[in-house]
Formats: sequence, C-alpha cells, structure tokens
Amino acid sequence: MPDQKQAAQQALVDRILNGDGRASADQRARAFSNHGLSAPLDTLIDKVANRPTEVTEHDLAAAKAAGCTEDELFELVICAAVGQSSRLYETGLAALAAAEGRHGNAS
Repeated sequence: MPDQKQAAQQALVDRILNGDGRASADQRARAFSNHGLSAPLDTLIDKVANRPTEVTEHDLAAAKAAGCTEDELFELVICAAVGQSSRLYETGLAALAAAEGRHGNAS
C-alpha cells in the first residue's frame, strides 16, 4: 500500500509542476519549494506554506497588484501547500525508515 500512496503523491507533484497551467512552470516550482519568489508573492507563499492561518486579503491583493491573475495565484497557492505537505510527507517517511532501521538493528 505505501507504494500506491507514494505513487499517487508523486503523480500529484508531477501534475502541478509539469502540467498545463496559467502560472509558469518556473513560478510553480519556486512556489512548491517556497524559494526564489519576489515580493510580495514570496510573503504570500511563505504564509501558505508555514503559517496558513495568517494569510490575509491584503496578501492576495498585494500579489494581484504585482501582476498575478487569480488563476495564477490559485495555482501558486496550491503548489505552495502541496510543496509543504510533500516535505512533511518525505520527512515522515524518512523518520519511519530510520525507526524501522533502529528496530531491525535491535533484534
């Protein structure tokens, strides 16, 4: 079952990073990694990834004023959220693998 879950997660990541979209592939990759975006988009994406309850209408309005369309913002917010969840997922899998390794070595 974990292989199916990992495959589904990878398919999601592949789709949002490489599929058709309004935002450029470069912007989507930057939002996914939460790195390399210019202000004010960087503030919005960082909040989405790390402090989602702090996202405000002002953050969205500032990104729109900087030239992002609503469709682009939607895609970039999804990329940021999936990027953060992917990092947490990978960290969790690594922790489980390490715990299994310790448990296997103790036997």
